[in-house]
Amino acid sequence: MSLADSNPLGLGTSWQEEILLHDGRTMVVDRSVVRGGGHEIGQKPPYKEQRLSFTMPDARQKITWEDHFSQNLGSSSFLPKLLDVHNNTAYLVVEPMGCLSYNKWGRPNPPYVIFKYVNSQWQLISLQELPAEIKTVNMISSMPDIVVERAGTSFMTKEMIQKIVSEYRQPEHQTIQREPLAGSNNCVEHIHTEKHKWLSIDWFSDQPNHEGCLKVCEREMVTPT
Repeated sequence: MSLADSNPLGLGTSWQEEILLHDGRTMVVDRSVVRGGGHEIGQKPPYKEQRLSFTMPDARQKITWEDHFSQNLGSSSFLPKLLDVHNNTAYLVVEPMGCLSYNKWGRPNPPYVIFKYVNSQWQLISLQELPAEIKTVNMISSMPDIVVERAGTSFMTKEMIQKIVSEYRQPEHQTIQREPLAGSNNCVEHIHTEKHKWLSIDWFSDQPNHEGCLKVCEREMVTPT
């Protein structure tokens, strides 16, 4: 199924965002999503595939970032939050989408996963490596396809995006936080097993002793750490 097939108007499946860079320049980003997979009745399927592409302001280089379906999540992994350019290098800040992704990506606090475009590929970097000038969220990060559908346009201006971001409740969704946050995430810790299942930490903390924990590990095929 193509992106356009899932929405006759094409809204919410592919659109453009005019993002404001830290130095005052703007850049147009092409975004698209595909939904699919298991979901509750009355709810939309999760994001199955995501893609964004843009042309670097100075080098005129076309760059693409993709987030594919992950079998152990049942969806794709991230929600893009911020895209910026510093010293002719592109940086992308994303947030793990849902508790399983949050656990898969190491339960980051603050809740960001950061990529830097180097040697024609996206490389994972630490928060400390993100330039200090890059700090303001400039993309639609919460249910972007639904937001675009409701806006009734396939081109979201920087003013529209700024208004949307200003209405996010948590400060970490408006500005990149540099220090660990207290109580910002209520996701229970999970462990991924060799049976491709996710077990909450309660499976182990509820055991009466160490031997009980080891039995859970053996039964569920978990490698003890």
